[in-house]
Amino acid sequence: MAIIGAGPAGLIAAEVLARGGCAVTLYERMASPARKFLIAGRGGLNLTHSEPRETFLARYGAAAEWLAPMIDAFPPGRLQGWAEGLGIATFIGSSGRLFPESFKASPLLRAWLGWLDGLGVRLAARHHWLGWDAAGALRFATPEGEEAITVDATLLALGGASWPRLGSDGGWVPRLRGLGVEVAALRPANSGALIGWSDMFRSRFAGEPLKRIALTVDGATVRGEAMIDPSGLEGGAVYALSGRLRDVVARDGRAILTLDLRPDLSLERLAERLGASRKGESLANRLRKAAGLSPAAAGLLREGAGASGALPSDPAGLAALIKHLPLTVTGMAGLERAISSAGGVSRDELTEGLELRVRPGLFLAGEMLDWEAPTGGYLLQACFATGVAAAKGVLARLGRETPDIWSGEWCARPRERAEARDDG
Repeated sequence: MAIIGAGPAGLIAAEVLARGGCAVTLYERMASPARKFLIAGRGGLNLTHSEPRETFLARYGAAAEWLAPMIDAFPPGRLQGWAEGLGIATFIGSSGRLFPESFKASPLLRAWLGWLDGLGVRLAARHHWLGWDAAGALRFATPEGEEAITVDATLLALGGASWPRLGSDGGWVPRLRGLGVEVAALRPANSGALIGWSDMFRSRFAGEPLKRIALTVDGATVRGEAMIDPSGLEGGAVYALSGRLRDVVARDGRAILTLDLRPDLSLERLAERLGASRKGESLANRLRKAAGLSPAAAGLLREGAGASGALPSDPAGLAALIKHLPLTVTGMAGLERAISSAGGVSRDELTEGLELRVRPGLFLAGEMLDWEAPTGGYLLQACFATGVAAAKGVLARLGRETPDIWSGEWCARPRERAEARDDG
């Protein structure tokens, strides 16, 4: 049994298959597994989210119905239990997100790889998948030269196309299209918005945060934080809207992103506070004291006011601009900077077990599938859930039962179970 791609989807699939009695080899293009997983975890590994099921599933947009049964079979609570079964204590933050107590990905990955080794999973690094030979064997470029490998089933977990330097470059797309598989174009998701800042604003405020704001585009509003980037805006609130921004820009050539710099204050209350300022007080002080704007937010207000940078002098007009500041988004940061990608193999091309209809014995998981989600734990949750679902599909095809791999007995005794497996 071959799994190609040693990110979260591939690793969890390897675990399910090994526990189901399969001899598993993980083929990884890079020198070490889960490079993107490690990089993503440097700032705090967000495994999943604790919000109610319906709210959680809605984060997947048009793909929610497709993903729902897979996430229900491996939901956030089960992912948390799985991590703690590895000895990784977790906690739910004030935002509802689930984190390891260490906030890091490396301890979890070390424990996971040790566990997989105990299950007999073999890791073949520096194996770049090239497709199939004329006999249907898998072809790999390796440091020792090209190899051809014949297996009973193959599971691809090659990721999308974001952060290509870490291994996921979308090189699989033409190979699957060559089989006649419909693959939606891979596009940046959870990416920054490109905005044409003035040189003065960029030099002064690039790298500054915008806290407790609300952003609106195309009728959708998100509260959160953003970061002023030399080329536009980055950050969680922007990423949550990046799909809509991307689609509006593709349709209209640009998008108007409206910022509310004080979403906690009504328009009337904000105007009242601005009108109560002391006579002779400078505009900068009014914005700081009465409106509670940071220097970066005040600078952004002037930037959005137009070429002159002149702000309304009356309290009502100034309050209206603070509450409805329009910024023109001209594009989205490319795949090389995006956290994830949209697009991939469509639902119609796959069975319920995530097996390609046109090539029986070939299964897909993770970001190769056509879904997208915002940051906040939703990306990893779907990668884990689809990895589990694809592995179950493989076991069904091979005529094997899916074991109760999440029971306490399995968690406590991976090596003993590995010794009991056969070589199927």
